[in-house]
Amino acid sequence: MTSRESLEYYLSLAYSVTLDPDPEGGYVAHIKDLSGCFTQGEILEETMANIQEARELWIETAYEMGDRIPLPNNTIEYSGKLLLRMPKSLHRDLAHKAEVEAVSLNQYISSVLSRSVS
Repeated sequence: MTSRESLEYYLSLAYSVTLDPDPEGGYVAHIKDLSGCFTQGEILEETMANIQEARELWIETAYEMGDRIPLPNNTIEYSGKLLLRMPKSLHRDLAHKAEVEAVSLNQYISSVLSRSVS
């Protein structure tokens, strides 16, 4: 049997929480790194308290069962580079718009994407 960290170690790890509004009211929260770890609440404070309790229970149960406990994947680094395939007609239209705006194609696409996700 291989040795592993203590339960306290796993409980001290900081996992990213995703919060989504529930169409019926309140919020739903989940921790992507801990499969099946999710909860809900009526207000943000309640939802965050609930997800922390769910995280602790998830880790404690996995630890007791001898299951692998994934480490948080909070260290994703993005290069800022993206290879994207698109139809030739879209490429042409974007290049034309960039020319009209007097900016590079990369700068134009970046600004369009920034506006769409804001």
